Amino acid sequence: MVKTVGSKIQQAVERYMAENKMSQLLDGYQWEFNLIESADVNAWCMPGGKVVVYTGILPVTRDGAGLAVVMGHEIAHAIAKHGNERMSQGLITELGGAALDVALKEKPEKTRQLWMTAYGLGAQFGVILPYSRLHESEADHLGLIFMAMAGYDPNSAAEFWQRMSVMKTGPAPPEFMSTHPSDQTRINRIKAELPEAMKYYKPPK
Repeated sequence: MVKTVGSKIQQAVERYMAENKMSQLLDGYQWEFNLIESADVNAWCMPGGKVVVYTGILPVTRDGAGLAVVMGHEIAHAIAKHGNERMSQGLITELGGAALDVALKEKPEKTRQLWMTAYGLGAQFGVILPYSRLHESEADHLGLIFMAMAGYDPNSAAEFWQRMSVMKTGPAPPEFMSTHPSDQTRINRIKAELPEAMKYYKPPK
C-alpha cells in the first residue's frame, strides 16, 4: 500500500510541477517509498524523494486515503525545501545572537545574560516557531492538492488529523510555543481549504 500510494502521489506531484512550469525543482529526484517496522507514529521524506513510513502510523491512517494524507504532507515538505529553509533560519538566528553578543561586550555580565536570554526567547517564539508552523500549513495545503490529484478524497485529511489529535497523551503546549498548529486550528484550516483541493479531485472510476 505504501508503494502504491507513493507512486500515485509521485505522478501527481510531477504533473502538478509540470503544469506550473516548475519541473526543474524535481531534477535529481529518485523516488523511493519504504515501510519501516517501528512503533513510532511518524513518516518523513528526504529531499530527493526518499519517503519512509513507520508501521506505527498505519493504525491511524487506516486506509489508502489516510496514508495519502501523510505521504502527501511529507512530500510537500521536501518539494517546498522546508529543511533547507529551517537550516537557513537557524543560521540567521545564530548570527543575530553573535552580533548582539559583540554589541554588549562592554556591559556587565548579568546585563549580557539578560539580553541574550531575551533574544533567545524572542527568536524562538517570534521567528523559529511561527516559521515552523508556516511550514506545516504549507505542507498541509500542498499535500491536500497532491492527494486530490492522485485520486484520494481530500476530505480524508480532516478525519486523519482528528484521529491523530485523539492519540496524543498529556496537555498540548500553547500554540505560540509549538512548532505545529494546534489540532483544531489545523483541522479548521484544512476544512476551509477543501473547496480548492476538491477542484483537483477526480474519483477513480
